[in-house]
Amino acid sequence: MSQLTDALASNIGHGQGPGTDAGKSSKPRKPPKVPRGKFSVHFAHYKWLYLLLVPGVVYFAVFRYAPMYGVSIAFKDYVPFLGVNGSPWVGTQHFQDFFSNPDFPRLLGNTLILAFLNLGIAFPLTIVLALLLNEVRLSILKRTVQTLVYIPHFLSWTIVASLSFLLFALDFGPLFLFLNNVMGTNIDFLSDPNWFRPLIVLQEIWKNTGWGTIIFLAALATVDQDQYEAAIIDGAGRFRRVWHITLPGIRSTIIVMLILAIGQMLNTGFEQIYLMTNALNRSVADVFDTYVYFVGITQGAYSYSTAVGLFKSLVGIVLIFGTNALAKRFNQSGLF
Repeated sequence: MSQLTDALASNIGHGQGPGTDAGKSSKPRKPPKVPRGKFSVHFAHYKWLYLLLVPGVVYFAVFRYAPMYGVSIAFKDYVPFLGVNGSPWVGTQHFQDFFSNPDFPRLLGNTLILAFLNLGIAFPLTIVLALLLNEVRLSILKRTVQTLVYIPHFLSWTIVASLSFLLFALDFGPLFLFLNNVMGTNIDFLSDPNWFRPLIVLQEIWKNTGWGTIIFLAALATVDQDQYEAAIIDGAGRFRRVWHITLPGIRSTIIVMLILAIGQMLNTGFEQIYLMTNALNRSVADVFDTYVYFVGITQGAYSYSTAVGLFKSLVGIVLIFGTNALAKRFNQSGLF
């Protein structure tokens, strides 16, 4: 009897009682694997994930790929009454006219200067702000600061330009009065060509720097915390921990964002530039985006303006591929 009792106790301890089979395991069964070769079964298993793709696919199909049909008018003398197919073919004539236009060097120079200013000032400030926010240990303070720096992103450029006009308005703008009293001058910041670019860069920093920290803060959350503890034990200060652990930990994210930023260099932003442009600062304010609007919409040169926009897009593609290849050449993780 004692041997039978011990045997039952042993079986119960291993999950095998009177009502269970001794040869079966007590572990929960895994769901059956979906064969990857059968797309119908695969789609049925992940149908909700594919459903989430629909809005993005529709957006890019309607607003990104469908308009590419109209790019062909860059090689035609487009006449609205004849349509895209009925307009006569002129080849690269519009591109030749654009490159030989006296405005081309000025447009290229203005666009590149603004692009490099935004890339060299606004982009690093986004990383610096993310690093500063990452060092804040008080949770409520960190969330408050994040909210405050995110808010300007949701304001339209019309509101940003209106605020700029109120702050720098001649004779009554508070910043106009303060800066002129400090410098002892009487500068009209909104009309002076020398102040147009600083104002554009300051607007870009105020509006988008906080929003740009989201991706970098997400990357900072993936850095191994054990490395910080080891560095503290070794006597590394806060700056050295940031330099030797934090920045290398988000290097791949920085490179990817830099490649995307370089690809968008010539897209200086139509709304911002257009709203801040006036007759006195037009010499430094005209860029490709505003030029396309003035020539294409106000003057009706549809084919010529399309050629200008296509040139800008092709330059952006070349910059993306070139920067990505350069990153791969230095053994860094690129965009693709």
